[in-house]
Amino acid sequence: MLWIITKYFLTAAIVVLVSEVAKRSDKLGGLIAALPLVTILALIWLYVENQPQEKIANHAWYTFWYVVPTLPMFLLFPMLLSRIGFWPTLAACTVITMVCFGLFALSVRRFGIELL
Repeated sequence: MLWIITKYFLTAAIVVLVSEVAKRSDKLGGLIAALPLVTILALIWLYVENQPQEKIANHAWYTFWYVVPTLPMFLLFPMLLSRIGFWPTLAACTVITMVCFGLFALSVRRFGIELL
């Protein structure tokens, strides 16, 4: 139980750190947020918990493919924010990301990459 609490604490601390840094510096906050910190932590947790190497490798593989269709959101969010406000922008970007993911999953399927 202590292990799970430690994992939650460290993971949450990183999210808080990113938001606190972003308050002070847009660039540094963005840089830290762009780092794959959650993925690195997940890989560490999987390794420390003695998961098979294949499972760890698959996690990294699928993370790469799942990140690609999220990238348009980061371009659209700043443009929409000043036009429609925060919550509608967040909702629109969520829908846009889901649509991009679906289209992306269909397009990479022809190359043997199954995301759905």
